[in-house]
Amino acid sequence: HKLAINPISDHNLVGQIWGKNPDNFRTTAAELVEMGFHGIDINMGCPQKNEVKNGCCSALINDRDLASRMIMATQEGTAGRIPVSVKCRLGWNEIDLSWHEFLLGHDLDMLSIHMRTRKEMSDVPAHWDVLPQIVALRDKISPKTKIVMNGDITTYEQGCELARQTGADGIMIGRGIFKDPYCFAPNSPWEQMTPVEKITIYKTHVERFMATYKNREKSFQSLRKFCKTYVHGFDSASELRDEIMHTESNDHLIQVLEWFIARG
Repeated sequence: HKLAINPISDHNLVGQIWGKNPDNFRTTAAELVEMGFHGIDINMGCPQKNEVKNGCCSALINDRDLASRMIMATQEGTAGRIPVSVKCRLGWNEIDLSWHEFLLGHDLDMLSIHMRTRKEMSDVPAHWDVLPQIVALRDKISPKTKIVMNGDITTYEQGCELARQTGADGIMIGRGIFKDPYCFAPNSPWEQMTPVEKITIYKTHVERFMATYKNREKSFQSLRKFCKTYVHGFDSASELRDEIMHTESNDHLIQVLEWFIARG
């Protein structure tokens, strides 16, 4: 259900996959092509403890033979029908450009880089100043590979300026979306919107979630987890968040939001 596609609204979708069995990557890549995805991204950047302990994601920086076999298996699975990219970090415990040099040697269509090491998680500012060195490696090794930067980018304007400064081909926004759902727009209206307008968008979010997971394939608790995105910055925000955190179903959550909207 995590890879479900809405044919009406979902376009240019990239499916991100992770693991450590090359045969599974080959098979899944072929399946994603048939499902209608427009690209496949291999997650070699996640620093979370459980994934790393299992030898997956950012742990692959320490098992480059396996990383290489995974990339080649994915490329075999797509048979050139859709692009293949890799998401990575700057290194394990310290910045290690040999990792990016290694990845660029695999004829990737795109390399997206979270500008921190695995050890740093998201606890330090992103090292944007390192990216020009990686761009230079790209120009030397694999000129066709697009370089995308990620880390501490919160607005469209900021991202475009960073791309110009560093030579990146594009930007990726992660946690920034939780501060502003319009962060991909050139001119975000978020800061000017009223609490009722923001909560109305939250209600739309919940309704779309319910329509997508009609059989409860995914718990509604994730909707509560990120309620602070919508519910903050006004006098009764903390009380409303508390009430939302005590809801017990999608319908209950909708009722609470409708009550707030009706109250104005």
